Amino acid sequence: MSSFHQHFMYRFFLIILLFNATAVSAQSSTPSRLRPLPDFDFEGHRGARGLLPENTIPSFLKALELGVTTLEMDVVITKDHHVVLSHEPYLSSEICSKPDGTPISPSEEKSFNIYSMTFADLSRYDCGKRGHARFPQQQPQPATKPLLRDVIQSVENACQASHLPTVFYNIETKSTREGDGIFHPHPAEFARLVYEEVKRNGVLNRTIFQSFDERTLESLHAIDHDLYFCLLVENSDGLEKNLARLSFKPQVYSPYYKLVTPELVRDVRRKGMKLIVWTVNTLEEMKYLKEMGVDGIITDYPNLKSALFSQ
Repeated sequence: MSSFHQHFMYRFFLIILLFNATAVSAQSSTPSRLRPLPDFDFEGHRGARGLLPENTIPSFLKALELGVTTLEMDVVITKDHHVVLSHEPYLSSEICSKPDGTPISPSEEKSFNIYSMTFADLSRYDCGKRGHARFPQQQPQPATKPLLRDVIQSVENACQASHLPTVFYNIETKSTREGDGIFHPHPAEFARLVYEEVKRNGVLNRTIFQSFDERTLESLHAIDHDLYFCLLVENSDGLEKNLARLSFKPQVYSPYYKLVTPELVRDVRRKGMKLIVWTVNTLEEMKYLKEMGVDGIITDYPNLKSALFSQ
């Protein structure tokens, strides 16, 4: 090989090496698109369920007004594949009424299956006028189950109009193995519908996807691993056994608040996760958990925030 060719090949390989090094450096220095989670996350459960009808736009706007950092909500799917807010995949006898105003009874509530109803059909039913017997402070008012996109748009518009900080969305997929194909789509389709709706509305970087059903979390992770994930827990199996249900480590571990111990706080922190607990409805319990070191609280009464942080 001539000296000319040797020089040419040397420069060629040098360029390739420099290009690869630059690419790797750029990749490793590129920050995640996710906005950092709040230092202490104060979440409005289903908006402000203790004050206004749950999972409704007025309830979320009230929680926003009261200074929450995150809005917690539940989603289900209609027959025509709309993503709608509802805690149950059917019309609850506790709060919902038929179009003629007759309360839905406990014996018939599951026959009002949202997955078998179009959104137009669903919108004929009220779930706010009757109030809620377990939440005497709740102010009854007419309320239908809203589309997720309408909730997000209303909240984003309110933040802009009132010059409030934008908030996080904590969205729970309501699914069970027994409900597959009956009360909701199978996990992969459920995950796709919810993900696409959140993406279309431009808030993926501040949305937490949570579930008791690890299958929808796995499906969401398969679609896009650069998301916030939260495993909901209401059993006493313990941290290690619950995390073993997932093939990846979620950023948030969210147990029922009575399961929280100082040891759990320590162990979750050691794993580099956030510990956000549900559903805490007294100021005394909030103070106790905050002092124990939890990273966030989900509550039906976001009006307690000012008292919690005034101490």
